[in-house]
Amino acid sequence: MGQPFRNPTTLFISKPCTFLFILIICILGFYTLHYPHAAVTSSNSQTSPRFRRNFLSSSTNATVAAYLRALTQHPHLAGTKPSLDTIHYVQAHFTKLGLQTHTAHYNALLSYPLHSSLSAHFSNGSHVDVPLAEPGLSNHGVVPPYHAYSPSGSAHAKVVFVNYGRGEDYRALEELGVNVSGCVVIARRGGDMPRAEVIKKAEKNGALSVLLYAEQDSRYNRGFERGFVMDGVGDPLSPGWGGVDGAERLDMEDPEVLKRFPKIPSMPLSAEAAETILGTLGGAEAPAEWRSGVERVGPGPTVANFTYRGEKKVMKIQNVFAVIKGLEEPDRYVLLGNHRDAWTYGAVDPNSGTAALLDIARRYALLIDSGWNPKRTIILCSWDAEEFGMVGSTEWVEQNLVNLGSKAVAYLNVDCAVQGPGFFFGATPQLDNLILDVTKKVKDPDVEAATVYENLLTTNRIIDIQRLSGVDSDFAPFVQHAGIPSIDIYYGRDFPVYHTAFDSYDWMTNFGDPLFHRHVAVAGIWGLIALHLADDSILPFNFLPYVDELKHYKDVLSRLLDGSVSLDPLTTAIEEFAYAAKEAEDEAQKLIEKESTSEFELLKKRALNDRLMLAERGFLDSDGLEGRKWFKHLVYGPPSDHGIKLFFFPGVADAMNQAKSAGQGQVKIQHEIWRVARAIQRAARSLRGEIY
Repeated sequence: MGQPFRNPTTLFISKPCTFLFILIICILGFYTLHYPHAAVTSSNSQTSPRFRRNFLSSSTNATVAAYLRALTQHPHLAGTKPSLDTIHYVQAHFTKLGLQTHTAHYNALLSYPLHSSLSAHFSNGSHVDVPLAEPGLSNHGVVPPYHAYSPSGSAHAKVVFVNYGRGEDYRALEELGVNVSGCVVIARRGGDMPRAEVIKKAEKNGALSVLLYAEQDSRYNRGFERGFVMDGVGDPLSPGWGGVDGAERLDMEDPEVLKRFPKIPSMPLSAEAAETILGTLGGAEAPAEWRSGVERVGPGPTVANFTYRGEKKVMKIQNVFAVIKGLEEPDRYVLLGNHRDAWTYGAVDPNSGTAALLDIARRYALLIDSGWNPKRTIILCSWDAEEFGMVGSTEWVEQNLVNLGSKAVAYLNVDCAVQGPGFFFGATPQLDNLILDVTKKVKDPDVEAATVYENLLTTNRIIDIQRLSGVDSDFAPFVQHAGIPSIDIYYGRDFPVYHTAFDSYDWMTNFGDPLFHRHVAVAGIWGLIALHLADDSILPFNFLPYVDELKHYKDVLSRLLDGSVSLDPLTTAIEEFAYAAKEAEDEAQKLIEKESTSEFELLKKRALNDRLMLAERGFLDSDGLEGRKWFKHLVYGPPSDHGIKLFFFPGVADAMNQAKSAGQGQVKIQHEIWRVARAIQRAARSLRGEIY
C-alpha cells in the first residue's frame, strides 16, 4: 500500500497538541481499566446476539454423551466414598476449562441401611422371602433399597392395601369397614403424595409399617424406588443455618429434630413383589377407582414379616461451583444448578442434568475465548445430597441468605434433564415470557425443522407452565425460603427406572435419549436463558403473567370458599400489584428503546433491575408458615396436607384444611388471606421502589 494522504492542516494542528493528546489517551486508558463497563456497553449489546448464536452452534451430542458416560460408571450415593469420584470429576472439568472453581462443604445428617428383610406368609401355610434388591446388582456397589431417615423397626402383621395412602383413601377404607390399625400397609406411589406424607398418614391411622411400590411396565417391575421420608428440607440438625464446621448442631433427641422423622418404619417394594402379595389378599373388595390389578384390600389373610435396621450419621457433603465474573455488575448473580448425587447410577436422575451443566460450562469457556464476558456474574452450581432432602443446596442458601437476598438475579434448576419425550418447565411467573422466547430459538430434538416452542404449541395448544410449590428439587430453598425468581426445566415425565438400579447409561442410550438430542436441547435452553439474564441491559422479567396467576388463584379461592370469608383484601392487593407490574413493564420498554449509554441512563437501568430482581422477596413473610416457619413464601410452597389440592397460597391451604377437619376456623382462613394480601402489597411496593 502507498503512503496515506495527509491533510496539511491536520498535521499542522497536531504538533502543538501532542501533550494534550497523550494526556487524554492516558485518562481514557485509566478510566477504561477501572470502569470497563463504560468501554464495552455499546459493543457488548451489539455482539450479544452473535455470542448467543455461537453458544447454540457449539453443541455436540457426543460430548454430552461422554460426560454422562463418565458420571455413571458406578453408583455415587451422597456421603459415600464413590461419590468423591464425581465431585473430583466435576471440579476437574471446571478447572480444566479455566473457570474460577470453588467448593463448599457441610456436615449433614444422612441415613443409610444396615439390614432389611421381608417375607410374606400365605393362608395355605406357605411363605416366600421377598427379594430386596434388583436382580444381579447386589455386588456392584448399589445401595440396597431403603427409605432414608426411616426408623429401625419390625412388624409381623396382616397386610392391607391403601391405594395411594391419601386421606380420602383411608376414608374409603373406613366406609368399607376396614381398619388398618396394627397392620402392615402397602401403598402405591402417586397421587401427588410425597413419601413422608404417605408414611405420616399410615402412622396416624395406626399402621405398624409401610411398604411403597411404584407401578412399572414388565421390563422394570423388579426395580425398587428408593427415596427419603424426612419431613422438610435441609440438614435436620442445622435447621435455618448452614451446617459448616464448628456450627451449632441440635441434638438428635431434640423435639425439633424428632418431629421431622416418621415413627414407623417403611421401605420400597418392587412392583413384582407387590403384585405377588396383593393378589393373595381377601377382605373387602377394592373400590372400582382403585382397580389396578388389585381385587381385594384385606386385612390379610396374608401376613408380612418385616424388619428394617438403619443408621443416621453426620457426613461431609460438598458443593462445587464455577464462577464467571460479570464485567459490569459482578455483584449480581445468575445461578444455574443441578445436583450430582444419585441413589444408584443416576443416568437420568440427576446426571443427565449434570452432563448438560458440564456442556454449558464448556460452551461458556469457548465464548470467553472468543471475547465474551457477561455483564453479570454467572455461577454454575453442582449440589450434593439432594436425594436426602435438597440438603446441599439448602445449606448453601441458608449460609448465604443475606447475599443471595440482595444480589441473586435468578436461579435456574435442572434435575432430571432428560426422562423421555416432551419439554416441560416450571417457573415463578415473571420468567414465563423469557422461557417461551428462548424456546423459539432452540431446535426441537424430536420434530425436524421445528423449534421447541412450535412443537409445544402443536402438541399442547395451550402451554402449561407449572409453578414451584413442590419440594422435589433444588429450586425449593431458592423460591420458598429466599424468594429468588426461579425456573425448573426438563424433558419427559415419569420415567420407569426412577430411583432404581436400572437408571443407567444403557437405559438412557436405549430409551431415554439414544442420540442425546434432548440433552442438547435442554442445555441450549438452560444456557441461553442464563445468557439473557446475565447480558440483557434490562432484566427480562415481566410481572404481567404474575398478575394473571394471582387473579386466577383468587378466583379459585372464591369458588372454594363460596363467600364464607372476604377476599376483598386480596382483590385490592392484586390491583395494586397489577398497576406496579404495568408501570415497570412500561418503564423497561422505554429504557430499552432509548438505547442510551449515558451514566444517568445506566443508573436508571440498574435501579429498575434491582426492583425487578427484588420484587419476588416481597412475597416472603419472616414468620413463615404456621408450624413450618422455614417456608417463607406465601404464594408458592407446599401445603401441609396434599389432600386439600391447593398448590398456591400454602398458608391459606393449611388454614382451610384445619377448618375442614375441625369444622371451624373461618377466622384463621381470613387471617391467612390478609397475610397473603400484605405479601402481594410488599411485592408491589418493591416493584415500584416506593417507601412513601
